[in-house]
Amino acid sequence: RMSANGSEPQFGMTEERDVMVPMRDSTRVAVDIFRPDGDGAFPALLGMSPYGKGLQSLPIAYQPDHSPIHHTPIEAGDPAYFTARGYVQIIADVRGTGQSEGEYLGWISPQEARDGYDLIEWMADQPWCDGNVGMVGISYFGTVQLPVAAEQPPHLKAIMPWNAPADFYRESTHHGGILQSFFHYLYVQRICADRSTSVTVKETSPDELRALITELKQDPDICINPEFFTFLDNPGKAPNFFDILAHPLDGPYYWERSPYTMYDRIKIPFYARSGWWAYAHMHLVGAFRNYLGIDAPKKLEIDAPVVEIRPLPDEYNAEVLRWYDYWLKGIDTGIMDEAPIRFWVNGLGDWRTEKEWPLARTKWTKLYLHRWQGLTFEPEEVPGKPDAFVQQPPDETDELSSVQYVSERLEEDTEVTGPVACTLYAAIDQVDTNWFLSIRDVFPTGKEVELTKGFLKASHRALDEILSTPFEPYHPHTDPVPVVPGEVTKYAIALSPMSNVFKAGHRIKLVISSMDHARARNYELAPESLGRTHAPWHLCSSMTTVHKIHHDEAKPSHLLLPIIPA
Repeated sequence: RMSANGSEPQFGMTEERDVMVPMRDSTRVAVDIFRPDGDGAFPALLGMSPYGKGLQSLPIAYQPDHSPIHHTPIEAGDPAYFTARGYVQIIADVRGTGQSEGEYLGWISPQEARDGYDLIEWMADQPWCDGNVGMVGISYFGTVQLPVAAEQPPHLKAIMPWNAPADFYRESTHHGGILQSFFHYLYVQRICADRSTSVTVKETSPDELRALITELKQDPDICINPEFFTFLDNPGKAPNFFDILAHPLDGPYYWERSPYTMYDRIKIPFYARSGWWAYAHMHLVGAFRNYLGIDAPKKLEIDAPVVEIRPLPDEYNAEVLRWYDYWLKGIDTGIMDEAPIRFWVNGLGDWRTEKEWPLARTKWTKLYLHRWQGLTFEPEEVPGKPDAFVQQPPDETDELSSVQYVSERLEEDTEVTGPVACTLYAAIDQVDTNWFLSIRDVFPTGKEVELTKGFLKASHRALDEILSTPFEPYHPHTDPVPVVPGEVTKYAIALSPMSNVFKAGHRIKLVISSMDHARARNYELAPESLGRTHAPWHLCSSMTTVHKIHHDEAKPSHLLLPIIPA
């Protein structure tokens, strides 16, 4: 989709490494500067992360995910590509990481956003910059763009927050209130923070800290997980992950790091993007929430569920060029003449453009759980008769128990595109459990493809009635209430958005379970990005639990699907 009238390659590249830029408090942030070798001033692009700036410009060819040197944090784009086309690129080690001075306070602290403001205004004041600045990179590089934009640096003209979570608690650390492993395994282990500091330790007296750790260690689920227990028992081992363990509920620690709390201060054009990833609550949900929540010129794109090549390929760099040629150079690349929303339709195997989300023509349709593991468009008529599964904890078994519900073979192609929700009536024999929901496309051959997932900790079932919709229930996650054992309880569970055409002859499947773990990945079930590099597991219950799923006229458990008419 590259426009013929965009910037063409015409420059070589000069570079300066480890340039120390003073922030407003005199702490110096280290940057690498890549400039076109021509005369004059150019627009500039800033990338910031804790993953190490030197890594971002390694001269290695693009690597597929199965390459032994595929390295996820290479996410800033290609300086040689941008400089050749008349842009300066700056890559920064955020405060407290790499060569930068100061303390690293964990995922995108308010201090980091202020540093972004200072870096942008410093860049705009340099003789090689024409005063027009944008930001580049995905994931951490993408997310930090939103808090920086909320600081409103005068020379930041547009951003591209790709793979950017909107809600640090719900999308990044606690799916449905359930602690998940991503922020150790794919974040904490990769940050280059010799001076990483726990905000909790920094702001708590020694006596209060000991009391807090003692209290947190009373969680029996933590006590059967030696690794998480170690991080809790030794706050200095992984300080930023300790902060997450120390904050099991939503609150100020998460709010100040969540872009959704800043939407009213973000006024510049932005381009959000992600992919249809089934664990989903990290990048995918954030892309939709950022797009819908910010009132500014904007675009949204959702790609097929694939693992990005590393370093980021020219397809990424070319889209950066289309965006910033328009907003920083004033070149009409046609990018703002296109429909604002573009996404890949799984099953159909093609792109679709739309003007709104959810789609205005959506036919919201209930698919009811039924006896004999059925999914039907009519509610169950036989009272009582719940289905049941028993899950032992991970110190007793590695087997994952579940109940599964499958529709009849579909008579015609059926498109499901939009947010998905499930209303579940269930009883357990403990005071808490975790609900994991998975929707799958079942082929006539028996092959299954996972399309989306949803999560909810049972004690976090309370709804925010103002923020909830039937297709997107919203839980405060601030005041857990234990479940009454044996009592049938109603749960409203959000699954991440999806788009899939279930072909005629295929079936829709719902799997309900309560546990996953590091050794339980099913590489055959999901596209690679769902079952390989992005398959975080969750903190499991320490109790053997009987789960009974009810589905009769009085307790009509069902999916709410966004069916799109042919």
